Parts: sequence; C-alpha cells; structure tokens
Amino acid sequence: MSTKLASMENEVSKEKLMQDLRVVVADAEELLRATAGQAGEKVSSARERIQESLVAAKVRLVAAEEAVVEKTKLAAKATDEYVHENPWKSVGIAAGVGLVIGMLISRGR
Repeated sequence: MSTKLASMENEVSKEKLMQDLRVVVADAEELLRATAGQAGEKVSSARERIQESLVAAKVRLVAAEEAVVEKTKLAAKATDEYVHENPWKSVGIAAGVGLVIGMLISRGR
C-alpha cells in the first residue's frame, strides 16, 4: 500500500514538474517575442539557441505527458481489474479506509 502511495506522490510531482516546464516554455517564448526587434549578432545567436532549446523542450514535454497519461490509464485499468476480481476485498478496503477517515475527522472536533 505504501508503494502505491509513493507512486501516486511521484505522479503528482511529475505533473507539477510538467506544469512548471509549460510555464517556463511559455515565458521563454514571450521573452523571444519581446526581444524580436533587438539587433546584434550576440542577441541573434542567443535567440536561435533559445529557440532550438524550446523546440527540444516542447518535444520532451509532450513525450513526458504522453507517458504519464499512459501510466495513469494502466493504473486505472489494473485497479478496475482488481476490483472486478476481488469485489469483497475492495469493499473491505474501502470500508476500512472510510472508518479510519471517520475516526480522524471525529478526533479533530
């Protein structure tokens, strides 16, 4: 059970990382548009390198998003299969979790 929790936390952190990367890419694109009128060889060279890096980052970001979606689908399918193969165990686990949550809520009052 703790392995599943760690896996879920890992997925959440991956999702947060992808969101942060999307923001960085958007900010970098905005910066490139804002400096489009700047002249000079150094600025032009830097803009080209940044543009190439952004394209590569977007490709990796899309691949990472697809991998996360695929893993999520596999986890959902595995959960669905487990519940169908072990309905009473699933009901027992859900009842136990509900009981623990209920006890925690009642202690907080």
